[in-house]
Amino acid sequence: MGEYECGCGCECNCEASANEVPEAKSAQLTWHVGDETIDYVATAGHLDIIDREKVLEGRMFNVSYVATAIDGSEVDPHARPVTFCYNGGPGSASVPINFGGLGPRRVVTHGMDFVGAGYEVVDNPGTLLRESDLVFPDALGTGWSFVAEGYDTKRVYGLEEDARTFCRAICQWLDENDRWGSPLYIFGESYGTMRSAVLMRYLGEAHVPLAGVVMLSAYYDWTQNLPGNDLYYVGMVPTFASTAQYFGLVGQGVDEDEWFDKASAFAGGEYACGIFRGDEIDPAEKDALAEHLSAFIGLPKDYLLARNNRVELEDFRKDLLASRGLVCGRLDQRFTETSLLPGQRDSFYFACEDPANHALESCWYAAFRDFLRSDLGYEGPAEYRLSVWGEIGIGWNWVHDEPGFDETTVAAPNLAYDIAVALRRSPTTKLCILGGRYDTATPWWNVRHTMSQLYLPDALKRQITWHRYGCGHMAYTDEPTLHAMAADLREFYRK
Repeated sequence: MGEYECGCGCECNCEASANEVPEAKSAQLTWHVGDETIDYVATAGHLDIIDREKVLEGRMFNVSYVATAIDGSEVDPHARPVTFCYNGGPGSASVPINFGGLGPRRVVTHGMDFVGAGYEVVDNPGTLLRESDLVFPDALGTGWSFVAEGYDTKRVYGLEEDARTFCRAICQWLDENDRWGSPLYIFGESYGTMRSAVLMRYLGEAHVPLAGVVMLSAYYDWTQNLPGNDLYYVGMVPTFASTAQYFGLVGQGVDEDEWFDKASAFAGGEYACGIFRGDEIDPAEKDALAEHLSAFIGLPKDYLLARNNRVELEDFRKDLLASRGLVCGRLDQRFTETSLLPGQRDSFYFACEDPANHALESCWYAAFRDFLRSDLGYEGPAEYRLSVWGEIGIGWNWVHDEPGFDETTVAAPNLAYDIAVALRRSPTTKLCILGGRYDTATPWWNVRHTMSQLYLPDALKRQITWHRYGCGHMAYTDEPTLHAMAADLREFYRK
C-alpha cells in the first residue's frame, strides 16, 4: 500500500492503518453426524479487492471451510467443488446462510418458536460441506468487510458494482488458494440471487468457468415492486393462501402443496383477469372475485372490496390474526409476535419488524462470534455489521445495462435476462432455484412467472431444477426443509 502524504506533517503510514486488518486465522476441525465424518480447515480472513485501475477497492472478510478428508479418505482439492455462499439485503453479511443452514455448524431451531439466549450449536446435518468446499464472503460495508479509505462508495454500492466486486473476490480467492481447477459454484439467497444473476454473466465474461448456480428465495424482476403493478398482488395470493391455511382459517383437509397449487391457478387465472381490468370490471364480477379471494386468503369479502381486491403485504400481516393479537412475519409468515401498540403507526417501522428475523438472527450472530474467537482464535473489532440495509440498501444504485437491449434500465432491472444470456453462453452451467410457500419477501409465483417470460429453448430449460418447500424465505430454519434441501442439492451437485 505504501506511505503517502497525509497533510498533517507527520511521517505516519495513515493509509496502512486505515486499511489494516487482523491476521487470518485457521483451525483443523471435524464435522461428525451419524456415521459420517468430514475433517476440514476453517479459515477467517480478508481478501484484497483490486479494481481495474489496480487500486485497492476494499477488503472483503470471509470464512471458508475446506475439507481435507471425508470418512477417513483424503480429499483431492482440485477435484472437489468450491461454492461461494452469501446472503443479500443489499447490506447483509453472510452469517445466516452460514450458521443458519449451509455451514458445518448450525444453531438448533425449534419450529416457529423463538430461540433464546440458551441456544445450542451442533454439527449441521444438512451442511453443503458434504458436496463442496464452502466460502462465505461478506459484501463490502457488511460484517468486517470495508471499502478502502478514500475509495468512493458509489463505485461499490450498486447492482453492477457489487457484482463486479464479487467477481474480483472469487478470482482472488481461487488464486490465493490454488483452486482454479475446482468446479466453481455460487449460492445466493434473497438479494444474493439478484447478485448471482449478474455475477454468473460477469464470471463468464471474465472467462471463469461456472459449473452451477443455486438461487434460494429468488427475485429477478424489480418492476413487480413498482406502484400500480398488479403482478405484485397476483404473486402474493398463493403465499397468503398458504399462510391462511397454516393458521386454520381456510383450506382445512386439503394437502398444503395442493392448496398452494389451487391458489396459484386462481391467482394466474380468474384473479389476474379480474384485477387487470381495473375499474372496468363488472360490479357483480368484482363481488364474486372478492368472495373467491376471501375463500383462499381468509380475509372478509367486504375488507377485500374496500381495497379493490388488492391486499398490501403489511395489511395482510397486520390484519390476518388481529383477533388473536398477533402479526405475521414477512420472511416466513408462520412466525408471529404480539401486535404493535396502537400509537406505533409508522409503516416503514412495521415493515422492518419481522418476527422471522427476531426469532433467530441474534443467536446466529452470537454463535458465529463465539466460533471465530473460541475455535479459530480470530479477534475482529467489537462491531460486526450483520445487517446495514438502512445505510447501504436505501441508497443502492439499481441502474443496470440490460444485456441485448438498447436502453439502460433505471431503478427497476429485470435480471432474468442476465441469466438467459449466461446460460446461452455456457449451456453446461446448471441452475437450481429453491423457494418456500410462506415467503412474502420473494414470492414463489413471481419467480416462476418471470422465468417463464424468457421462452428459453428446451435444452436450456433442462439445465434448470426447481424445488418448492413448506418453508419461508430462509429455508434452512425449517428442519424438515433443511434435510429435503440437502438431499436435493446432493443430487444437483452429482448430476
